[in-house]
Amino acid sequence: MAKILVAMSGGVDSSVSAYLLQKAGHEIEGVYFKLHKNEKYHQENIKNVQKVASYLNIPYRVVDFQEKFQKEVYDYFIKSYKEGLTPNPCVVCNKIIKLGLLVDYAKKEGFDKIATGHYAKIKDNFIWEAKDKSKDQSYFLAFVKRENLPFVEFPLSDLLKEEVKEIAKNIEVLREIEKQKESTEICFVENSYIDILKDHYEIDLPGKVINQKGEIIGEHRGYMHYTIGKRKGFRVFKATKPHYVLKIDSSKNLITVGEKEELDRFEFKIEDINFFVNEKEFDSHVKIRYRSPKIPCKVKIKDNEATIYLNKSVQGVAPGQAAVFYEGEKVIGGGWIKE
Repeated sequence: MAKILVAMSGGVDSSVSAYLLQKAGHEIEGVYFKLHKNEKYHQENIKNVQKVASYLNIPYRVVDFQEKFQKEVYDYFIKSYKEGLTPNPCVVCNKIIKLGLLVDYAKKEGFDKIATGHYAKIKDNFIWEAKDKSKDQSYFLAFVKRENLPFVEFPLSDLLKEEVKEIAKNIEVLREIEKQKESTEICFVENSYIDILKDHYEIDLPGKVINQKGEIIGEHRGYMHYTIGKRKGFRVFKATKPHYVLKIDSSKNLITVGEKEELDRFEFKIEDINFFVNEKEFDSHVKIRYRSPKIPCKVKIKDNEATIYLNKSVQGVAPGQAAVFYEGEKVIGGGWIKE
């Protein structure tokens, strides 16, 4: 049996993970890590962690990762929007903090493994999709260092969310947590990403809306208000059909818009790639966002970039987002969408 440090957020998934690992005979300890400065948020979660730790009769610790999170995740988030990109902070956080810094910390503290409440699977030193496809988080884990995978446990990998809830309902302390509203958004964004950006930048900078020919056809409120595919919040003169954001030029405060079919893409490029296979050219399936379907594609890698040729058109290809590649249910790598 292993000595395992369990990342406990105060939510039902990580609480049930700790319960299952203890039931399986492992020696476990909980850890809650502070990532941002919302003290009220932390106190509420730590209260839940205390209750669960007390019920399981295990120690828990609170570790401050705020400085690293601020530099690697938060600053990246706001800088991306300034550059006209659409960031994915959860992907970065999993790589650098949750399955990066925490792994290093646990090794130093003498633990054999860490465990989290992620819905994903580790098999043959690859990340795989979880049994519950509606909750699967393999997309968010595609950039994790492969050498860290043997050190990670995902106790919920073969459970459906309903089964996790059922376990919680049968244990009083977990029953209270199960009833709470689940957090689905970015942890440091309370309402809108715009509220975050306002603290750092002047975001209301009226500018011109152009079409793909470069002709001025309207006006907008400031480029940071928009992401690829957005269809509201800007004005197109004499428009008779809905228009969608196709491109953002942060240096000129311009947004390019077009009709829905103009969003169609059959190819795009990625950079800063992280593949777990050695081939330079291969067929795969790609997800361009967490909730997007897998699209058949061909991947051609050159240096630290790759060109992706899609078998059918896709809409919403946004620079700054993660493209994640699958072979069946197995994650074979990822890259950041460049253009």
